[in-house]
Amino acid sequence: MLLTLVVVYLLITIAIGLWAARRVKNTADFVITGRHLPLVMIVTTTFATWFGSETVLGIPARFAEGGLNSVVEDPFGAGFCLILVGLFFAGKLYRMTLLTISDYYRERYGRVVEVACSLMIILSYLGWVSAQVTALGLVFNVLSGGAIGIPTGMVLGTVSILAYTLFGGMWSVAVTDFLQMIVLVVGLVLLAVFAGQLAGGADKVIALAQSKEMFRFLPEPSAKDVVFFVAAGITMMLGSIPQQDVFQRVMSAKDVKAATRGPVIGGLCYIAFAFLPMFLVASAMIIMPEQTATFLKEDPQKVLPTLVLEHMPFTMQVVFFGALLSAIMSTASATLLAPSVTFVENIWRQAFPRLGDRQELRTMRITVLLFAVCVCAYAISLQGTSIYEMVSGAYQVTLVGAFVPLVCGLYWKRATTQGAVFSIVLGILTWVLFMATPAGEQFPAQLAGFLMAIVGIVIGSLGPQALQNRHGAHHPIAGLPGA
Repeated sequence: MLLTLVVVYLLITIAIGLWAARRVKNTADFVITGRHLPLVMIVTTTFATWFGSETVLGIPARFAEGGLNSVVEDPFGAGFCLILVGLFFAGKLYRMTLLTISDYYRERYGRVVEVACSLMIILSYLGWVSAQVTALGLVFNVLSGGAIGIPTGMVLGTVSILAYTLFGGMWSVAVTDFLQMIVLVVGLVLLAVFAGQLAGGADKVIALAQSKEMFRFLPEPSAKDVVFFVAAGITMMLGSIPQQDVFQRVMSAKDVKAATRGPVIGGLCYIAFAFLPMFLVASAMIIMPEQTATFLKEDPQKVLPTLVLEHMPFTMQVVFFGALLSAIMSTASATLLAPSVTFVENIWRQAFPRLGDRQELRTMRITVLLFAVCVCAYAISLQGTSIYEMVSGAYQVTLVGAFVPLVCGLYWKRATTQGAVFSIVLGILTWVLFMATPAGEQFPAQLAGFLMAIVGIVIGSLGPQALQNRHGAHHPIAGLPGA
């Protein structure tokens, strides 16, 4: 019966997404809704996109193991990413009327940097979308009592998301996000209240968490712990900023006010509501202590589904899986669309510049389909990997390669194409070197890559200028944008 209701919910979501797809007439509608979304929908779509499987399953699993200190990347880093986007990036980018974030790299630095950053952005989505597909496979497996294998569940989940994203693009994503956020918020609040009652009161849950030092946020006062803590915090906080899904929501706003305020409100809401799954897992420690202890050793991601299925009435089970599916589908649809749009607009189009709008729209849809197939295969190959690790690891490549050229391009007039290239090369090479050697165990690879990216853009931008000044030249070197 529960599985049947889940299937019905999926069908309703698909129907709503296909209904919204009627508004797609061209690529601008498909990618950024023709810039028609009001503030309330910018808030809901940023919130819903961030609130994915890692928030409902991954974050509480990590919280149960290590407290708040172990979830600095998400929700804290992820939430502050949206806040930073709204405060420092949305206004500047919105006024440029671009279609993708990679269009900015082309206009500021040229096509080489555009293609390089596009490839990094596309690559970063593999882990994020795979995490959502993995969670869908887990849901189908649990609800069917093991009759549906996790790989089969992954395929079914991918097809359900693809059904409306393929046709409606950002319009379908935005409309379904709005409805899914309502289900998500109401569902988690009801579950938290019910779980608190089962545990004997919210005060007992909070007291247990305090006794286990689960509210400890800051790291141990040692240099190594502090450095790894900072690295974890900036991974999603900064690495998520140069991402197409965030940019699409900014550019879909109907005005600058909605573009700047929407991400800030969405980020604050995300951090606040991410505490609900953490409260639920702390409640599970009281309600089913032995099972929770076993799952924490074997698979912490199964704590909440088991709590709901074995200790809550049928109504609460429907509420939980409705909220979980809402979280997964809202994130998966957005993250499936973003890399596909980036590939067509910033890589494919460079090889085939004469594409008409209708042909480009068809190419985007084909790319969404192909990317969905690749992601599903990738997720199946990574079966057994932590959902939280999939998501947090996805942003390291954009942190070390794409963030520094973006922020320096917007706020430092002397940043040049050579500087951007130096930044990307040094950042990526340093990151790979630390990942592949024991050095990464002593100093976080993503922080090392990020620092070298800053060094790269400074040396690459100022070096030629200093050399030129040394030889008495008074004009910038030809071909250096921003020199």
